[in-house]
Amino acid sequence: MNINITGHHVEVTPAIRDYVNSKLDRVIRHFDSVTSTHVILSVDKLDQKAEVTLHVKGKDIYADSISPDLYAAIDTLVDKLDRQVLKYKEKQSNHAHEGHKRQPAE
Repeated sequence: MNINITGHHVEVTPAIRDYVNSKLDRVIRHFDSVTSTHVILSVDKLDQKAEVTLHVKGKDIYADSISPDLYAAIDTLVDKLDRQVLKYKEKQSNHAHEGHKRQPAE
């Protein structure tokens, strides 16, 4: 999987890069078919913003978070992304079994 981390008005240090990678590992553990991930970290006055676009087969999943602390923004971002990925994974598995339910019994 390809993880691209960029910073707007903030320097992406190795510590921040390692923190983001470790947090995104939790999401990838739930869902294996992630092709690429693009993370943008930015600063706007006193607000720290973290946003991510996760490219999966057939869909792009987007989440963002704003907080006074960059690490807190990354934490809430990963929580949001994790919920969205689990929801997407449930939809994928539910649609796969609907064909069996609709067939008439013989």
